[in-house]
Amino acid sequence: MARTTKRSYPFELKLAVVKGYLAGEGSAGALARDHGLSSSKLVEAWARAFREGGEDALRPRPRGRPPRDGATSPGEPSELERLRAENERLQAENAYLKKLRALRAQGRQ
Repeated sequence: MARTTKRSYPFELKLAVVKGYLAGEGSAGALARDHGLSSSKLVEAWARAFREGGEDALRPRPRGRPPRDGATSPGEPSELERLRAENERLQAENAYLKKLRALRAQGRQ
């Protein structure tokens, strides 16, 4: 069985085809053939989406799952950033304590 892949078309092509279709420049089938589209149903679906949502309905949407609500907000550092800052603070504290011990050891001699 042959696998088919879903083609995506650029926004500009979709917009040009839909505007031509709505202006009466040709039928859905003729416009699909002229622009090398796989089906006249695409033109009709794009025109329907354009009527309902305007140009934004033809723009590509982000794919995949949307981020969770519990994800870090833009002002809040991520866990990795928080851990790096804590690590840096602890390293500085450790260096300070080592230096303090060395100074105290020098004063006893």
